[in-house]
Amino acid sequence: MRDIRIDRMAEVLVHYSLQAKKGQYAVLAGDVEALGLLEACYEKLAQVGVFVEPFITSRAWSETLLKEGADDLLSQTPPALLHAVQNCDLYLGVGAESNTKLLANVDPRKQTLASIARKPIIDALLNRAAKHEVRWAYTHFPTPSAAQEAEMGTKEYEEMVFSLGALNQSDPIAHWKMVEKEQAKLIDFLSTKHQLRFQNSQGTDLEVNVSGMQWVNCCGKINFPDGEVYTGPNLSAPDGGVNGVAKFSFPTLYRNTEVRDIELHFEKGAVVEAKASKGEAFLKEMIAQDEGAKFVGEIAIGTNTNMKNITKNILFDEKFGGTFHLALGKGYPQTGNTNESALHWDIIFDLREGGSIAADGKRFYQDGKVLTGVDK
Repeated sequence: MRDIRIDRMAEVLVHYSLQAKKGQYAVLAGDVEALGLLEACYEKLAQVGVFVEPFITSRAWSETLLKEGADDLLSQTPPALLHAVQNCDLYLGVGAESNTKLLANVDPRKQTLASIARKPIIDALLNRAAKHEVRWAYTHFPTPSAAQEAEMGTKEYEEMVFSLGALNQSDPIAHWKMVEKEQAKLIDFLSTKHQLRFQNSQGTDLEVNVSGMQWVNCCGKINFPDGEVYTGPNLSAPDGGVNGVAKFSFPTLYRNTEVRDIELHFEKGAVVEAKASKGEAFLKEMIAQDEGAKFVGEIAIGTNTNMKNITKNILFDEKFGGTFHLALGKGYPQTGNTNESALHWDIIFDLREGGSIAADGKRFYQDGKVLTGVDK
C-alpha cells in the first residue's frame, strides 16, 4: 500500500497544479526512481479522463549517453518528446536522484551539447505556457541519495519533503491557496517598483532593474513544494538590468556537479567575473556555453519559512525563506524577460543575517523578513 502522502501529492499535482480536465492530453515525464509517485499521478489523471503519454527513464542512462555518445548524437533533440511537448495540454515532470554525483566527472562540454539539444523542448514548454496553451508542473521525489547529499537520514529527508508540501495535512490544497493569497500582497507591492538593491554582510551589493517586468506568484502551481515570487531583470534598460556583486551563495549541485561560495560580478547585465571556492572551472564553463548564459533570466525572493535545511537541491533551496536567487541564462517569457540560453541555473544567496532588499531606495526587507506593513 502506498504512503497516503504520495497520493496526496498526486492529488495536488493533478487537481491543483495542473487543473486536469477530461479529454486533455498529458505528458508524464520522470525518473524510474520516482515510480510510486508517477503511478499515483497516472492513476489520478486516468480517473479524470486525461490521456497520458509517459516518458519514463533512468538517470543512469544520462551517464551512459554522455560518456559513450559522440557529439553528433548528443546534439540531437529527442524528437518524440519534442513533438509531445509541442502538442500536449498538460506536462508533469518528476525528478528523482539515484546518485547525486552521477555526472560529476563527465566532460562539461558534452553536458552543454546535450543541454543545447534539449533547449527546443524547454522553449516549447515555456513559450506555450506563457500563451496559456499548456499547464506544466515539476517536482522532486525524495530518495536516499538526495537525503545523503542533504546530510540527513532517509526517513528524515522524506519527512522534510512531505512537510514542505503540506502533505501531512488532510487538505494540502487549502494550504497552497492560502500561500497564494499571502504572496499576492508582496507581489502587489513589488509590481509598482522599478529598482531593487540586494545586500548582505558577506559582500553582496546588487542592483536589479525590474521596471516594466511582471512578477509571478509561485504557490505550488508550477514547482512543488513551492514558495517564491519571481520576475526577470529588464535587460534592455539603459543600465543593462543588473549591476554589482552577488556573493555568499548556498552550496549547490548543478548537473550533479557541486559548486560552493559563488561570487558573481555584473556590469550592464552581464557577468564580467565569476569565482567559486569549489567548481570554479565548471561555473565558468557554464557561463561561457552561449551568449545568453552570462545574463540573468530571473530574480526571485524565497518565501518558504518552513525550510530549515540546506539540501543542495535547487528546487527546494531556492524556496528558502530569507534568501534571494538569480538564474543565469534563459528567462521566463511571462515576466517579460527575453534572454535566450540553454542554461537556466538558479544560484541562491543568503539574506538571513544582515541582509536586506531595498525597492526604489527604500528598505522593505531585513534579515530574511519583509518589514511589517510594507506589503499591505
